[in-house]
Amino acid sequence: MEAQERWAHNGDLTARETCKAGFSEEDYTALISENILEGERLLKVAFIRCLGTRGTQYETNSTDFQVEADGTVFATRELWIPSEQVAFTVTAWDRQTAERWDAVVRLLVAQPSSARSAHKKGKQSAAPESAAPDTSQPPNNMLLPWPQHQHANGLRRQKRDWVIPPINVPENSRGPFPQQLVRIRSDKDNDIPIRYSITGVGADQPPMEVFSIDSMSGRMYVTRPMDREERASYHLRAHAVDMNGNKVENPIDLYIYVIDMNDNRPEFINQVYNGSVDEGSKPGTYVMTVTANDADDSTTANGMVRYRIVTQTPQSPSQNMFTINSETGDIVTVAAGLDREKVQQYTVIVQATDMEGNLNYGLSNTATAIITVTDVNDNPPEFTASTYAGEVPENQVEVVVANLTVMDRDQPHSPNWNAFYRIISGDPSGHFSVRTDPVTNEGMVTVVKAVDYELNRAFMLTVMVSNQAPLAGGVQMSFQSTAGVTISVMDINEAPYFPSNHKLIRLEEGVPTGTVLTTFSAVDPDRFMQQAVRYSKLSDPANWLHINTTNGQITTAAVLDRESLYIKNNVYEATFLAADNGIPPASGTGTLQIYLIDINDNAPELLPKEAQICEKPSLNAINITAADADVDPNIGPYVFELPFVPAAVRKNWTITRLNGDYAQLSLRVLYLEAGVYDVPIIVTDSGNPPLSNTSIIKVKVCPCDEHGDCTTIGAVAAAGLGTSAIVAILICIAILLTMVLLFVVWMKRREKERHTKQLLIDPEDDVRDNILKYDEEGGGEEDQDYDLSQLQQPEAMEHVLSKAPGVRRVDERPVGAEPQYPVRPVVPHPGDIGDFINEGLRAADNDPTAPPYDSLLVFDYEGSGSTAGSVSSLNSSSSGDQDYDYLNEWGPRFKKLADMYGGGEDD
Repeated sequence: MEAQERWAHNGDLTARETCKAGFSEEDYTALISENILEGERLLKVAFIRCLGTRGTQYETNSTDFQVEADGTVFATRELWIPSEQVAFTVTAWDRQTAERWDAVVRLLVAQPSSARSAHKKGKQSAAPESAAPDTSQPPNNMLLPWPQHQHANGLRRQKRDWVIPPINVPENSRGPFPQQLVRIRSDKDNDIPIRYSITGVGADQPPMEVFSIDSMSGRMYVTRPMDREERASYHLRAHAVDMNGNKVENPIDLYIYVIDMNDNRPEFINQVYNGSVDEGSKPGTYVMTVTANDADDSTTANGMVRYRIVTQTPQSPSQNMFTINSETGDIVTVAAGLDREKVQQYTVIVQATDMEGNLNYGLSNTATAIITVTDVNDNPPEFTASTYAGEVPENQVEVVVANLTVMDRDQPHSPNWNAFYRIISGDPSGHFSVRTDPVTNEGMVTVVKAVDYELNRAFMLTVMVSNQAPLAGGVQMSFQSTAGVTISVMDINEAPYFPSNHKLIRLEEGVPTGTVLTTFSAVDPDRFMQQAVRYSKLSDPANWLHINTTNGQITTAAVLDRESLYIKNNVYEATFLAADNGIPPASGTGTLQIYLIDINDNAPELLPKEAQICEKPSLNAINITAADADVDPNIGPYVFELPFVPAAVRKNWTITRLNGDYAQLSLRVLYLEAGVYDVPIIVTDSGNPPLSNTSIIKVKVCPCDEHGDCTTIGAVAAAGLGTSAIVAILICIAILLTMVLLFVVWMKRREKERHTKQLLIDPEDDVRDNILKYDEEGGGEEDQDYDLSQLQQPEAMEHVLSKAPGVRRVDERPVGAEPQYPVRPVVPHPGDIGDFINEGLRAADNDPTAPPYDSLLVFDYEGSGSTAGSVSSLNSSSSGDQDYDYLNEWGPRFKKLADMYGGGEDD
């Protein structure tokens, strides 16, 4: 039943979201008498229930009144009401959600007409014109006398005020309007003119002017049709004042109630309701709840709604599969035979009618209830075949061997349809597993543990299939829920393997070459194949081993040294390969680990190699130790000794043993001259047999300060230099600096002399002035397009003199005074050229700014009266009687000229 209610609530989620639970009114009013009997029913409160408020309970804040489950308010004991009215609060609360709603109940005490008369000095007050008006119709001429107050001058008690009964007005009245309701009158209007007025909601407060009053006569009217669904009651106050506006009477309360008419149809919270019910449910199973609300007064027949089912589609297997509770709207099953595999959904049209379901007088409305038949696991899965077959290669995993197909009529991709496969026999070692394809629901027989052809050539499995969800009650497993699976194993060529991998052997280092260490053989698992196994080296870092290719015997190819860099933690590793001759060939690897036992084959080495000590005995002795490449027991404790030869070693030094691994070297004499001394020390280990080694330690003896640290001068002296040597070094440095300074002064002086020295030849004989610099070069002697006259002295100077100062061309004659040079002989003497060249050579050699090699000198003007002709007229010739052998004596700068002209006939 809980499951059915849960489905109904899920289907009516929209109904709960739109329904607003609560009392139909915020304020309920009823007329009562002064005396109330115990259990007397006074009025009924209406509460709108939604789908989630089925467990609503009522309570009050008064011990005199309680509320029944249907909303009826009754008295818990006999009461006498002395006051005009009684008010208390009614609370409705939901047991499931703990939500609470409140409404106010007012009980007005009504008194008979005779009791309403009051005497004032024997004078009768005004009486109502109509004593008992009909509450179903507007009281057209009801007279409401004003309440009177009797004064007893302190001796008589004051009588209770009158209570005006409520005025009932039917809604939807057709008029005519304004329509008189009552007449209000004060007995003082006989003495003075009185004006009447009303205030409150409906009068001077929104909605405005629903009620009006004749200020002179006191007749109150309603001005338009009333709508109870818009407002069910009005509370007004009547006032009486004289013509000056002075209050004549205290205000009185007027309660006006709108009488309900059946003018509203029931309205369903939703037009479409969705619910569900399990297939195969028994009659009476709860499906869902539909709810319709009527805006009319629910305490009358106008608002009392009743439900009925109009149609059901489809009408299978019966036209009346469901029924509905006429009062609550609960839909339940009424017949058996719900089968999702036949009908998956029903559409039910539900009608709601007010007037307690009277179709002749009531108003109706309809809604649609869609009922989905939910699946239950009432169909077991069944294999489509009784046997299946497959094959698998040996030594392979995660291979699908066979696909098992099943059929299940339940809802696809639900727990009632999802298949679960289980191997119940034929696989004791767990080589196979059956996995479910999430899309097709097929069972995939998969290899999860490699099979071996040499152990099992075939498997016969029995597989059972079931659903993820258990079968419904009363449903048995089908015979077709089990099937057989035959799996054949295919033989393949398997690689040889080494039974002991990694294999560890132990032996002493230093065994001779060719020693047999072990036999590292492999096994071929293919027992049904005749194959041969061959061995080879795969990894031998030091190339120390050799393996027999046929039987796997391993021998040494070199001497094994434990102290080698290839040894890690005394272990040497080599990897070997074993391959068969199958098709295709297969191979396997094995690792051989050789643990080398240490022998005493390494002499100890002294540490440190250098040290420092003060020249006088002190506490700063030298701590020495030894390092041995061997391991225990072929290392310490060590023996440290000084040799007997040379004798000065034992004379100047001594060794003191500290422990097995350390000793101290210190001075034996009281003073030793500063310097570096090579002290030989013999170190012997504790091996069997022990090994010795004579190591040299360089000891720097130096003067020390008061802290025992070498001083700076002492450190230099200790390096092997005496005081005289240090003084000599300083003198040499001073002489060297003096020579550098003199050389710099001399170079500055030569530079100054070079700028003031005159040439030894006449300016006219200086051939360097006969060369002009141009931007364009000619093509040689065969080039006849250039003008050789440009090389001569220009005759006209006007264009030069007319230029601005400081602006000139380098190929033009300079402006200004020109020194006069003697005219050179027409035929110069060869000696003049030699002198000129010698002087230029000496100047160039002594010029620090001159380039390191000969270069072309540039001149601006050829000079006046030059007898040189065109440069193109010069020819080179080796003929003549000129002797150029002296060029060989001018140094490397003229070697090229010496080779060209000084070669003689040998060329």
